[in-house]
Amino acid sequence: MPQVRLLALFFGLLVALAANAQVVAPKVIAFAQDTMSNDFRVAQVAEVRQAVAKDPKLAFVYSDAQGRTSLLIHQIEQFIEQKVDVLVLGTNDEQAVVPVVSKAFMAGIPVIVLDRGIKGQDYSTFINSDNVQIGTIGAEFIARQLRGKGKVLLFEGLQTADVTHLRSKGFMDVMERYPGVNVIKRTGNYLRKDALIEMNKLLAQGIRVDAIFAESDSMLSGARLALHNHKIKPASIITVGCDYTTEARDAIRAGTQTGSILFPLGGTKAVEVAKKLLAKGAVPRHIMIPVELVTRDNVNRVKPIF
Repeated sequence: MPQVRLLALFFGLLVALAANAQVVAPKVIAFAQDTMSNDFRVAQVAEVRQAVAKDPKLAFVYSDAQGRTSLLIHQIEQFIEQKVDVLVLGTNDEQAVVPVVSKAFMAGIPVIVLDRGIKGQDYSTFINSDNVQIGTIGAEFIARQLRGKGKVLLFEGLQTADVTHLRSKGFMDVMERYPGVNVIKRTGNYLRKDALIEMNKLLAQGIRVDAIFAESDSMLSGARLALHNHKIKPASIITVGCDYTTEARDAIRAGTQTGSILFPLGGTKAVEVAKKLLAKGAVPRHIMIPVELVTRDNVNRVKPIF
């Protein structure tokens, strides 16, 4: 009997070992994110996390560079050392990250560049929307509303990010066709607090504008708060943002924001592409996600990105 029990235990151990041998460790998707102090960036990470959570064969990790390029580079280095299976990149500098991104790619890690582009070529795919078109849509709408005359404030994002230059280019290319429109620029770094500070300075100097185009709804929210501080009704100014957040939707409904350009997060698409890359499938080098202008005419039909 003792021998029978011993054999049974030994057999059970073999079965357990065999079962464990068949367990495959989940593939790790790592998101190196610029900052988590920006509403859009936080929502982007959340969307990737949610998409990964639906697949038990995947695991998710992320890093927060707190807006510091040097920290972002260090965190990507750590992901390379950890041998993650896919790297998703949300950069704050189109040039500075190129060497470390190339290092990851050459180490055999597929790289998905999300939303903000880089100057290098060592990556698997780039997912974004047409940022020139975003600027164009905003400018054409504002120019029509102003009937070609007035002073417009262009609130720009991070000056080291390609999306900022592209949105500004699209905006300014259109405004050049309207000599009656005077455009002034301020930088808000895609952050509510920075836009609030800059708008307060502008208003304190006695400068008034007829319209504002902010390259993110977060910045427009900060500008709107500054208008309130100076007893200026936001509804008296044409204001257009970008992203189309729930806050922007509510402001459009309330009449305190004129419009917003829907700019999808891209997180779900990034995970979809990551799965194809892990399966050794072919993916497009560049994937474009459509954008759309949201105003009171369609605000109840378009879902906010977060």
